[in-house]
Amino acid sequence: MIIDRLVPAMSSYAEDIDFVWELIFWMTTFWSVLCFAAFFGFLFKFRHKEGVKAEYITGEEDHEKKWISIPHALVLVCDVFIIFFAVQVWYDVKQDLPENPDAEIRIMSQQWAWTFVHPGPDGKLDTKDDITTTDELHVEVDKTYVFRLESRDVMHDFSVPVFRLKQDAIPGRVISGWFKPTKANPVKDGKVQPYDIQCAEMCGIGHGIMGAKIYVETAAQHTAWMNTKRTTELAANSAR
Repeated sequence: MIIDRLVPAMSSYAEDIDFVWELIFWMTTFWSVLCFAAFFGFLFKFRHKEGVKAEYITGEEDHEKKWISIPHALVLVCDVFIIFFAVQVWYDVKQDLPENPDAEIRIMSQQWAWTFVHPGPDGKLDTKDDITTTDELHVEVDKTYVFRLESRDVMHDFSVPVFRLKQDAIPGRVISGWFKPTKANPVKDGKVQPYDIQCAEMCGIGHGIMGAKIYVETAAQHTAWMNTKRTTELAANSAR
């Protein structure tokens, strides 16, 4: 797909969203080219000619109306196809949350940073071994995650382009969503190369710098990260 060449598709539903986007793109491109071709074709065909008087056309005759009614009907048919696939993808992504996810994470947005609470080695959230990070989200490939998204101040938007995920964070509400990473991040010089997390809702003067990184890791990489993080946290707590 076109988008995948620019931004990798790394979630289970990313290609479905890309399909709807490209369906809309190619349909609008087709009708745009056709309209421009007809427009300039008529300009050329009915251009001013010496000795030929211009004809006034009301557009009320049946053979004239068909130039509007037939394309209109065909565009409506295209709209039906778009709506069918769009609703199906919307339901799968936004409405049909997994009943038995592999893990749950908490995402908190605020001016102008992201806070992520990961389940620790026990795989459960809100226990003593939870791992909290700022502007850095670590997930394991091929695992299904449900997230609980909150805002501490104004409206934000949790956007992960490689997942094709966008979800508003609304003050006073906890919004649930999900994703399943299907590809691990590339590794360069022994380090996992992260992808971007963005705030896609204008949230104040620091909106443009409210970015974070997502690391999609293999099981071994994720376990190693958790162990390292827990060791660091325990050492910091002991030093207090």
